[in-house]
Amino acid sequence: MSARFLILCSLILTLFSCAEPQVKLLSPSIIPAPQSLQVNAGHFTINEETTLSNNDDFTASYNFLNNFLEHATDRTWKTEYSETNSIILEYDDSISSKEGYSIESNEHNITIKASTDAGAFYAVQSLLQLMPADHNNTTEIHIPAVTIKDEPRFKYRGMHLDVSRHMYDVDFIKKYINAMAMLKMNNFHWHLTDDQGWRIEIKKYPRLQEVAAYRDSTLLGHYNDTPHQYDGKKYGGFYTQEEVREVIAFAKARHINVIPEIEMPGHAQAAIAAYPELGCTGENVQVAMKWGVFEDIYCPSEETFTFLENVLDEVMELFPSKYIHIGGDEAPKTQWKTSDVAQQVIKENGLKDEHELQSYFIQRMEKYLNSKGRQIIGWDEILEGGLAPNATVMSWRGTNGAVEAAKARHDVIMTPTSHAYFDYYQSENDDEPLAIGGFLPLEKVYNFNPIPKELSDEEAIHVLGVQGNVWTEYMTTSEQVEYMAFPRMLAMSEVAWSVDENKNYDSFINRVEYFHKRLDAMDINYANHLYEIEGTLNEDQAYELSTKTIGKQIRFTTDGSEPDSSSTVYESPFPFTADMTLKAQVFDDDEPLGRLFTQELLYHKGVGATISINKEPHNSYPGSGASGLINGIKGSDSRYGDSEWLGFWGDDIEIEITFKEPVLISEIELRFYNAPGQWIYAPEEFSFYSRFESGVLVADKILFKNEFQSSLVDFKYEFGKYNKGYKSRNVKFIIPNYGIIPDGNQGAGNKAWTFIDEIIIK
Repeated sequence: MSARFLILCSLILTLFSCAEPQVKLLSPSIIPAPQSLQVNAGHFTINEETTLSNNDDFTASYNFLNNFLEHATDRTWKTEYSETNSIILEYDDSISSKEGYSIESNEHNITIKASTDAGAFYAVQSLLQLMPADHNNTTEIHIPAVTIKDEPRFKYRGMHLDVSRHMYDVDFIKKYINAMAMLKMNNFHWHLTDDQGWRIEIKKYPRLQEVAAYRDSTLLGHYNDTPHQYDGKKYGGFYTQEEVREVIAFAKARHINVIPEIEMPGHAQAAIAAYPELGCTGENVQVAMKWGVFEDIYCPSEETFTFLENVLDEVMELFPSKYIHIGGDEAPKTQWKTSDVAQQVIKENGLKDEHELQSYFIQRMEKYLNSKGRQIIGWDEILEGGLAPNATVMSWRGTNGAVEAAKARHDVIMTPTSHAYFDYYQSENDDEPLAIGGFLPLEKVYNFNPIPKELSDEEAIHVLGVQGNVWTEYMTTSEQVEYMAFPRMLAMSEVAWSVDENKNYDSFINRVEYFHKRLDAMDINYANHLYEIEGTLNEDQAYELSTKTIGKQIRFTTDGSEPDSSSTVYESPFPFTADMTLKAQVFDDDEPLGRLFTQELLYHKGVGATISINKEPHNSYPGSGASGLINGIKGSDSRYGDSEWLGFWGDDIEIEITFKEPVLISEIELRFYNAPGQWIYAPEEFSFYSRFESGVLVADKILFKNEFQSSLVDFKYEFGKYNKGYKSRNVKFIIPNYGIIPDGNQGAGNKAWTFIDEIIIK
């Protein structure tokens, strides 16, 4: 796709004909971007005489297109070949990609060519996006003359939905799948079981429906809010096997494979609540009422394996998917360490420890599924203790798992938290709905490169594709799911389908702006952050404002008043030399758009100094880099991972700030994030050093009790008692990482994260 396409996506094409009235056509605005798109002179008009011509092999594509056109034009369509005024679906064996296609539209007809029904189906999705979003019940639909040749970059293009924490009706599941189909995604990962609820009917085990499907109460607010509060209302439900079949048939008609996830050996508390003998303690437990990781996991007994094999038999009878997802993540080993059964399995099978026991557990289930002609997918923890021979790995804890698996010639699906977890906040606005934490804006999703740089070309072949994940702890309604998934699903679809040279974020944003009309027509409750403003402090200590949409103005004030049509128009960065309250808004002529941008800037003695850190922040959470710790801008008080918080995974860090001229310091404030539910721990201590202009070095060690009652740890350090009027040349902080997360906590056994924000020097 040439640069011409990127320009065309933001223009209006006006086509004239001496024989008919003027016709205005929107430029092609297809998501995901095709590999090649050329706009030609002229257009095709769908009218009351237009017919369909179908290749017999393209049944699903034809049915989908026919149903769409009948609804759009309110008439029955004829299926017959015609050399003019026809939409033709034609088999072409020269198209080597099974999901590839071509479209040729001109004034006479529209010809779709593909070698499979899947390719023809994706051509239909592109064709529908060439039509106006508001086309219903119109006598004529004008489509620009184009030549499109297209095929996907990755063969696995997925979206996930967790229905265990909160459940949604079948109509919404279909709506979600329909949106995936529009975006040419082909795998729906249905997370059906977890600690908080079992959502699929298993006829052999009725207590899964009677007990495991319902919890007595649900956590209110955020997991990090203490003490925990609950709503006291019974919650739950499950999908009948008939409903599951209905969903699978709906997805199949859209060339979407449905992958069920049945969690094991961890995230099994709901199942153990129904059948206590599946656990290691034999004690009665409740279906979990709060979020997190729980120590009650399946005991590796023969009774457990028989139960899981029987469950999977019913699952496989329902789901034709080659892949069955067996979870494998966040499985605490505490109960296995004290279980006679678990220890006996370790001894009998010559296993080294509980990690190898988990590998044994996964490999045993894999062998069973392989014997039935199926393959497993598991989260990247299945690498621990040795990977099952034929397993595919979903890499979620960053990219290390993907690299390890691909180098061992195992297939990989990329779904790291940093770029693929749509339960993270997508805007820094304070009025965003409650989310689990983190920060994943649209642009970061779009810029995700699924091929880790550590892989050779040969190893990269094992990266099957990408997946966006929607975990629903804080999504009580389907409208909230839509708000968190859209438009980030649009960005992920382009990551999955379009090659790098065809990707351009400015073009994408312009297409998304138009695509909103299509989402409106589908009654999708998308998040609209296109008219938001981003602010950054540059290397010259000047503040920059930007917005992604073109043809708009930014107006701003620095005195705390709200901008209006008479406020200053932003044209270039302005200096930051004193405290200010900046407010800005996007305007289209005199009309304000989007939300008001507000930024408090605190001018302190560290601003403009030189700063160094002995470790680079993790590439998933770089914040604004080292200089962001002294730029006068605080990160969010309620979420980590935004443009100001720096994240370090397992690293002890040393931070040194050197002033241009010695300064007299009275107080230093440090800000840490503390969210054990997200593996983030404020340090238990840190050391502080400063050298005075006289050469004297002062040092101190600060100890925390680490009994933090909120996510924000804001520590003020009184320095005036040391300096006695002497000015400091520099300050240095040594901040140890918390270490390994202890048993019983989320992420047990993993390294903890350290998140640090502004260091304020007064």
